[in-house]
Amino acid sequence: MTEEQQSADRTVRVVIVDDHAIFRSGLKADLRDGIDVVGEAGNVDDAVAVVTRKEPDVVLLDVHLPGGAGGGGREVINRCAAQLNRVRFLALSVSDAASDVVSVIRAGARGYVTKSISGTEISSAVHRVAGGDAVFSPRLAGFVLDAFGTSVEDIADDELDRLSARELEVMRLIARGYSYKEVAKELFISIKTVETHVSAVLRKLQLSNRYELSRWAAERRLL
Repeated sequence: MTEEQQSADRTVRVVIVDDHAIFRSGLKADLRDGIDVVGEAGNVDDAVAVVTRKEPDVVLLDVHLPGGAGGGGREVINRCAAQLNRVRFLALSVSDAASDVVSVIRAGARGYVTKSISGTEISSAVHRVAGGDAVFSPRLAGFVLDAFGTSVEDIADDELDRLSARELEVMRLIARGYSYKEVAKELFISIKTVETHVSAVLRKLQLSNRYELSRWAAERRLL
């Protein structure tokens, strides 16, 4: 019997990490039989604490999280490195951007699925990851195969690593033409916070305005 088959025959212990309590509740309700949610967290520090304490089989991990040093899901994985042999991380995000996928997979996540996934699909993904498989949303599978053989990884190393997870999220929306008000509504933050993030992004990337930012992002296929 394979490791994946064994995982399907036993209860998989899961921790859900997402900064929106309503989403955590909905996800918990969607998870099917054979999955036991043993903990939840809404920020980086709490996530590290509960994963270290509970040592679940799988962590459903949002890519963009508040707290810690600003590294989001990637920071959680890095800080739980001692548990990586026992705990498997499945990234769960609204984003399908190259930088997000490459970042968390490089950190040690075993898969990456978008939040448009159904309850049945996410339950299957949890069992598969617990069994040692790598799982990606269908729309990301081809990208993942391509990304690790291209310069995208180098971009993440050199330029994108200057930005926090939230700054990356704001950067992409601004580069796509969103107004500050639209970004604030999309990310559930204030317009003032958006302005602060944009200023930080421009400073770190040594750009002068949002038009240069859009061109910078387009050249790197980050839109």
